[in-house]
Amino acid sequence: MPCTVIVGAFWGDEGKGKIISYLALKDKLDFCVRTGSVNAAHTVWKDGQKYALHMVPAAFLYEKTRLLIAAGANVQVPRLLEEVELTKVKGRMGVDMNASIIEEKHAVQDKASVVNKGIGTTGWGVGPALEERVRRTAKLARDIPELKPFLTDSVQEINDGLDAGKKVLLEGTQGFMLSLYFGTYPYVTGRDTGASAIASEAGVGPTRVDDVIIVYKSFITRVGAGPMPGEISKEEIGKLRNLTMNKLHSRIKDKQFLIDVRKNEYIKNRDTHTDY
Repeated sequence: MPCTVIVGAFWGDEGKGKIISYLALKDKLDFCVRTGSVNAAHTVWKDGQKYALHMVPAAFLYEKTRLLIAAGANVQVPRLLEEVELTKVKGRMGVDMNASIIEEKHAVQDKASVVNKGIGTTGWGVGPALEERVRRTAKLARDIPELKPFLTDSVQEINDGLDAGKKVLLEGTQGFMLSLYFGTYPYVTGRDTGASAIASEAGVGPTRVDDVIIVYKSFITRVGAGPMPGEISKEEIGKLRNLTMNKLHSRIKDKQFLIDVRKNEYIKNRDTHTDY
């Protein structure tokens, strides 16, 4: 703190939502800024209720946190409005006026694409929406009447907050192995998912970032197509069921891969409080 970036280590599903919600309550965040797009959800639990959040920042648990959608993010409007109602955060939710919009046609194009079927996308329409933004034909949040109550200059808000010493968390989505530039291409997403890209989407200069936290979990999972080094087949899992934990540990494949991934991600993201 005061400016922290959260990055997923693998192909998503590392538990970023849980870490962010914990930090929101522990550090009493002033701002939480969601980057990226809908994709897979960030899961948060509150009073026994599960929240699978595709748009609303996971820090909503702390009632004083200002919640923002970054200028570089893509907004699926119906989903955002649904989550705002579900989490009851209308009074503290803001959407940058320059965030781009995912339309229904983008989801149709995404699901119909032969290329995307091979890659295994989530089908939300993220890729086609990003294509339109690159062509400078995408609609922006400022063009959507339903978003008018939420429109803001998030870049100004965030940087004014940092100038005042406020605590800001930049919420990365997906995982670093899905980065368009550094991931398992072509089985990747349509954007970079590293720490520098997250800061860029939020409009935060690199010298303003104090901490980078990369979220790992003890085993790797992947949704969709693409390589996953060390993957154990269903047949092998069946054979391993009756082994003791010690024997099972000795059978884990490609332990060196995990070490190599860790070093690679440190080089490209430079998470703080770590050295090699």
